[in-house]
Amino acid sequence: MFVKVEITNIGYMDESGKEGFIEFTSEDGKKFMMNAFSGEVSYHISRFMSGDRSSIPTIYNMVEELANMLGVELEKVEIYERGNVLRANLYFIGRGNKNITLKNYRASDAIALATFYNMPIYLDESLLM
Repeated sequence: MFVKVEITNIGYMDESGKEGFIEFTSEDGKKFMMNAFSGEVSYHISRFMSGDRSSIPTIYNMVEELANMLGVELEKVEIYERGNVLRANLYFIGRGNKNITLKNYRASDAIALATFYNMPIYLDESLLM
């Protein structure tokens, strides 16, 4: 089961900013800390959260362009554990019941897209403590 979460803290694990972290909190106060992803992605998520959408990295721009061409938009992101890594499913909805699900993508990139579009993030309940 997936639970809606909010990003309550974001930053870097190291002084050089090479490894990012995100802390998620559910509505009932349970938390989950995600790390071991690019500090650059953490930087972009932080920018998006503060409302800075002046430029986006090329890969996110490509997803946006494809979504526009297909007439779909991001609806939500679900984060889950697969083996020892976090993965994400991205759910897009469109006109005329055109729904697309992209499965097993890097969680950090999916979170960045959800943050850019201000869409909800859901976390597998088993990850929360």
